[in-house]
Amino acid sequence: MSQFYKQYHPFISPNDPCPPIKTKEYSTPPNLYMGFQPPHLPQFSPMEALRAGTLWKAFYDPYYGPHEKKEGDT
Repeated sequence: MSQFYKQYHPFISPNDPCPPIKTKEYSTPPNLYMGFQPPHLPQFSPMEALRAGTLWKAFYDPYYGPHEKKEGDT
């Protein structure tokens, strides 16, 4: 889900000896966009919840590194 990834453009010093990274990206968790936890959210089974790190499917957000394929990308 691309809405959970934000981008920013850091300051680039003219005296920096390294080639700059002009655009940086970071991940934000889904709970930031949900003002409250509504009742009757779909839940993972207990074993799936342990693997996912959360009981509720709405709060599940797998992290993909910048060089990994994101889910749904071809």
